[in-house]
Amino acid sequence: MSSEDGAPVRIERALLSTDDKSGLPGLARALAGLGVELWATSGTRKALIDGHVPVRPAEELTGIAAWFGGRVKTLHPGLLGGILAPRTDAGRRELAERGLLAFDLVVVNFYPFERHLAEHPDARDREEFIDVGGVTLARAAAKNHEWVTVVTDPQEYSSLVEELGASGGSVSAATRRRLGVKAFERCTEYDAAIARGLGIGVRGPEEFPAEIVLRKEALRLRYGENPHQRAATYEALSPPGAGLRPAPFAVVKGDVLSYTNLLDLDTALGIVSEFAEPAAAVVKHATPCGVATGTTLSEALANAIATDPVARYGCAIAVNRPFGPSDPDALKGIFVDLLAAPTFDPAALELLGHRAKLKVVRTDPPARDRPRWEAKSALGRLLVQEADRRELVRSELRCVTPQAASERELASLEFAWKVVRHAKSNAIVIADGNRTVGIGSGQPTRVKAVELARDVAGERARGAVLASDAFFPFPDGLEVAVKAGVRAILQPGGSLRDPEVIAVASKGGVAMYFTGWRVFRH
Repeated sequence: MSSEDGAPVRIERALLSTDDKSGLPGLARALAGLGVELWATSGTRKALIDGHVPVRPAEELTGIAAWFGGRVKTLHPGLLGGILAPRTDAGRRELAERGLLAFDLVVVNFYPFERHLAEHPDARDREEFIDVGGVTLARAAAKNHEWVTVVTDPQEYSSLVEELGASGGSVSAATRRRLGVKAFERCTEYDAAIARGLGIGVRGPEEFPAEIVLRKEALRLRYGENPHQRAATYEALSPPGAGLRPAPFAVVKGDVLSYTNLLDLDTALGIVSEFAEPAAAVVKHATPCGVATGTTLSEALANAIATDPVARYGCAIAVNRPFGPSDPDALKGIFVDLLAAPTFDPAALELLGHRAKLKVVRTDPPARDRPRWEAKSALGRLLVQEADRRELVRSELRCVTPQAASERELASLEFAWKVVRHAKSNAIVIADGNRTVGIGSGQPTRVKAVELARDVAGERARGAVLASDAFFPFPDGLEVAVKAGVRAILQPGGSLRDPEVIAVASKGGVAMYFTGWRVFRH
């Protein structure tokens, strides 16, 4: 029947051609019970016969079984004509003239290219797992969704059977259109996986692809930046290598995460990934407010938390070591919104379970030796850049003052540089040894960022070191730091007023080093 008016279409004949047979016998039995005539390609037909489901071979309509080792079996007008033909009077006449049967339902899924590549990343036969016929069937049925229902996902079988049972064997126009769109999405996803897979060894993981294909994840977010804003997450399918691959994680305790939780988590994990030793990062509003390393995770936690007693309220914390049974002690008396670690000791989880509002996430920090991209949106565009992985090399630092830093101060400067690259520009980090004592970030002027870091550090700034994510455009920021008692400074240099800035540091007896490169983070 015609569905030009958006009417339901009765399913009278179905073509089944699947690689994934899960749930298929149950679907076929339900269709047969509704009087649907079933046709199937060879492998699918065998599975249904084994399940005692009556089904006819598609070869009766094509006159071929499997040419070229199975490469050609559904690419035939005997099947495609019956799928693509419009159900108009003219279309029905042509079907009859050509001796073709019309298909109202096409159930198809594809050769497992993605699974084969995941299980055999170095396989040289990957092209043999590229499905051509199945994708063609799906596209043809989706194109003709005005009259044809197409199902590419076994998860849809139960809802299809339910709708057929409730309607006496018909499928609504809305369902046909939804499933048609889903079929095209699956084809896009499949093609992206093939392009990604074939691109391995052709393009390096650091190269930007011509296209990025995004797929909405099942992950549910509580809301966006504010409760009145909806939010969703997408994973990139098309880039080769590690590029934009989502970091896996699991919420082991607590409520659904929000958009801002993910931003905080990303910043905190990026910070602790900088360090080989036990490290902890306290983050608020996607910017660090306390970072430390230690000989133990408990030591690192305690020192990171101590940086800013005000800013840490409602914070997110990430660590780069398993969270042990004694580590919850460092969180006593502190409101923590989110806690992330690679693993959690059962005893620690039991103690954390008493914190009603705490969300606990199990995830690993990103590996430092793998390429990674970052993406943001602006002006309706997706902005993509490689993540900042440049390492600070001490031999490349240039001392520009008469005073040189001690070994302890140099080590502390290196620590501060690893932290300041994760703070929002303009960013300043004051550190003492392997812990932060003051952080100022997200300011339109650098002197204001220095003042904020100084105010947080207080007396702890005396004898400490300071790292700046970019050069000092004026000497005023240096004047604030010197007066606060900072003893060594690390900054990119390159300002027109570098001579004035150097003069302030030299006069104050402060050691200052230039890196020659900046670490802006917007």
